[in-house]
Amino acid sequence: MASLRDIRRHIASVKNIKQITYAMKMVAAARIKRAQKAIFNSRPFALKMEETVRNLFAEMEEEDFKSSPTHRLFEKKSEKNCIGLVMVTADKGLCGSFNINVLKTAVKWLRNNRGKKIKVIAVGKKGRDFCKRLRGLDLEIFYEMIGIFPKVSYVHSNILCDEILKLYHNEADEIKLIYTEFKSMMSQSVETKNVLPLKSLKFSGEKGRMDDFEFEPHKASLLEALLPRYIKAEFYRILLESQAAELAARMNAMENASKNAADIIEGLTLKLNKTRQAMITTELTEIVSGAQALGG
Repeated sequence: MASLRDIRRHIASVKNIKQITYAMKMVAAARIKRAQKAIFNSRPFALKMEETVRNLFAEMEEEDFKSSPTHRLFEKKSEKNCIGLVMVTADKGLCGSFNINVLKTAVKWLRNNRGKKIKVIAVGKKGRDFCKRLRGLDLEIFYEMIGIFPKVSYVHSNILCDEILKLYHNEADEIKLIYTEFKSMMSQSVETKNVLPLKSLKFSGEKGRMDDFEFEPHKASLLEALLPRYIKAEFYRILLESQAAELAARMNAMENASKNAADIIEGLTLKLNKTRQAMITTELTEIVSGAQALGG
C-alpha cells in the first residue's frame, strides 16, 4: 500500500501539471482569436485574386498563352519524374491528433507514390523530423521552414512560395500540398491539394468579364505578374488556416488534459482519505487490543 506521503506527492505533481495544462489552454484560447481574425481578413483578398486570375486567363488567346512564361505553371510536365510535396505541421506537440493526422495522410500519399523521387518542403518541425526518420524512400528535404507558428506573416508566405516555384521550375513535375484546414473550434480536417500545375484555373472562368478593360502592355504580362501574387496569397491563407487549426487542437487537448488531471486528483484524494482512515482504524484496533490484554 502506498504511504500517505507518496499519495500527497502524487497529488501535488498532478496539481502542478493541471496548472500548466490550464495555462496552455488559456494561451491558445487568447491566440486563436487573433488567428481567426487573420483568416477572415485574408480570405476576401485571396478569393478576389483567384477570381481576377481566372477571368484574365479566360480572356487570353491560345497563342498569347503559349508564348507566355506562365504557360509552365498550367501545363503538367513529364520530364523529371519528380514530385514536390509541401507538408504543413506544427513546430511543437501537445496539440492532440493535429500532427498525427497530417503525418498519417502523408504516409498514405507516400505509399501511393512509392518509386518516384520526392522533394519535400517541410513547414513545421514535426514534419521535418518525420521526413528525416523515413527510410527506404527516394525522399529528400528540399527546404524547411521552422519556428513560424503562431506568428505567421505574409513574409513567410513570400519566402515559401519562392522556394515552391524554384522547385517546380527546376526539378519537380508537380507540387502537392498536405495541410490542416480550420473548420471550427471543434473541427479541423486534413486536406490534400494540387498546387502546381494550375489545372483548376485553366478550365474555369467566364469569358467576356473584362471586355470593358484595356490592358497595357498586354494580358500575358499582367497574368505573369499576378500569378505569383495569387499563389502567395493562397499560401498565406493556408498557413493561417493551419495555425488556427493547431491552436484550436491545442486548446481542446489542454482542456481535456486539465479535466483528466482534476479527475485524477479527485481519485487520489479519495484514496488518501481511505488510506488515512484505514491507518486510524488499525491504530485504534491496536490500542483497544493492547488495553484488553493489559486489563485481562
